[in-house]
Amino acid sequence: MAVMIRNEVFSCFVFYGVLLVIKMYVIAIITGQVRLRKKAFANPEDALRHGGLQFHREDPDVERCRRAHFNDMENILPFLFLGAIYSMTGPSLAVARLHFLVFFIGRVLHSIAYLLALRAPTRSLAYIVAQVPCFSMALQILTAVAAYA
Repeated sequence: MAVMIRNEVFSCFVFYGVLLVIKMYVIAIITGQVRLRKKAFANPEDALRHGGLQFHREDPDVERCRRAHFNDMENILPFLFLGAIYSMTGPSLAVARLHFLVFFIGRVLHSIAYLLALRAPTRSLAYIVAQVPCFSMALQILTAVAAYA
């Protein structure tokens, strides 16, 4: 492990990867808080604890938070894989940092746009911005390993 942490590119990836995981936790906490505020519980036992079965229901604001969280899982998990492998291909620190930073900023903006229901195409543009470095990393990984396929 110490060898990987001494790899500057991998350490940079770990920094942004951990920030993204923390961001996912924040979205989960926001979802729970919106559930409590709106009294919209997914499970009957939670509804009973907070006022009765009438609160075992869906709410559009809670569903928006959940979709933002699911979208994070669909996009951040592949980034974590791609970023880890990309870090091992020997990219320059400056280029790698740019890839990781652009993805991070794109995902933060995407979450903000999702949670605040910002006008289209804000969320779509943030999604595209975050996908560019992932696509770039994937191509560079494939190029690096193609000779071994």
